[in-house]
Amino acid sequence: MNSTDTKIKTAICIIGAGPAGATTSLFLSKMKIPHVIIDAAEFPRDKVCGDGLDLKVMRVLNNLEPGLVEREILNNENFTQSNSVCIHINEKKKAVLKYTPKLNESIFPFFFFSKRNYFDNFLVKKINPTYATFLQGTKAEKITWNGSESTIIAKNNNTQIEIQAQLLVGADGDHSVVLRSLGERQISRDNYAGGLRQYWKGISDMEDNHLEIYLPKSLPLAYLWIFPLPNGEANVGCGLQSTLIKKNHINLKDLLNDIITNDAVLKDRFKNAIPLETPQGWGLPLASLKRKIAGNGWLLTGDAGSLIYPTTGEGIGPAMMSGYIAAYFIKEAVAKNNFTEESFTNYEREIYKRLNDSIKIYRFLKNTSPILYNFFISYIATHPFCKYYFKKNVAKWIETAYTKKIDVAIS
Repeated sequence: MNSTDTKIKTAICIIGAGPAGATTSLFLSKMKIPHVIIDAAEFPRDKVCGDGLDLKVMRVLNNLEPGLVEREILNNENFTQSNSVCIHINEKKKAVLKYTPKLNESIFPFFFFSKRNYFDNFLVKKINPTYATFLQGTKAEKITWNGSESTIIAKNNNTQIEIQAQLLVGADGDHSVVLRSLGERQISRDNYAGGLRQYWKGISDMEDNHLEIYLPKSLPLAYLWIFPLPNGEANVGCGLQSTLIKKNHINLKDLLNDIITNDAVLKDRFKNAIPLETPQGWGLPLASLKRKIAGNGWLLTGDAGSLIYPTTGEGIGPAMMSGYIAAYFIKEAVAKNNFTEESFTNYEREIYKRLNDSIKIYRFLKNTSPILYNFFISYIATHPFCKYYFKKNVAKWIETAYTKKIDVAIS
């Protein structure tokens, strides 16, 4: 791109090419709807995250291209598979939920893990230039509104780009410029969490590729994870609600270091392990906020819409699901040439009906005493019914992810 200013006029502009924005773009292209998508980064780029890809991610991918996961992910060396969840209660007690497929059941695993610098680029490489004008390294700096239409001023190196759009899709994460332009970028500590990630190599007892969760006694309501990655690496991290971080004056880096250095459950496993980076922090805007996510000329997806599952901190699945749902509402709006809030009346319903159960549980647990919370988790995780329920349903969950269409009710 040369140094002269550029003007672009489009019906739809997506800001952000992470999982939410890329998914929106991919399905719009599948629907043959032209659009512009911009991102401040050049891909591949790192994104601080737990790197977990659940069945919602696989379901969206298979709705994009049937058989995609089997062709491009199942035997891809950049992905690790897991069929078991290990919940550490204390140094002598843990609960393991394991899926062992029967002969007539799916070959697909319960969970995948992949570093975001690879996975996000995996999605971005599928963006279709026939319908998508994709501008990488292009940072949206200012957005102004004229009725329901928006004008985005962006920079690519020394080039100023002006994009006029009838519909603006905010897929630009927690620090969303779209939210700021709408005056909506406020943080509710009760509906926000802090997270910390650190890559490690050589942690012991990783042979079974468990998805591992630990609730440390030293700080109830905090949780630590260890997720297996390729090449003997692991994503290690911890998360805690922002209200509790402030109330207890918690430094997450100190907390993570203390747990892996001194906690009886984990310290021996890290004795000979090597950290591959300094801990990296990020914010998690939780869906329990129930933020307004649609209006005249705009939609929010993924973290920009505060759509992270509050009970688990999982954000990639709901981000991609929101991108999928957004594309169907955009298709209807394009057909009617109506990008006002009226066209997106039921968008929030379709998003939140997939999040409401997690929101209800989170709100209940948030009002529970830490001692009762730990007892509740320990009791549920180790109860025989929990194992029975998991074994009874996991094959069905996997089959749904790989064979069922995702239905979106527009009206």
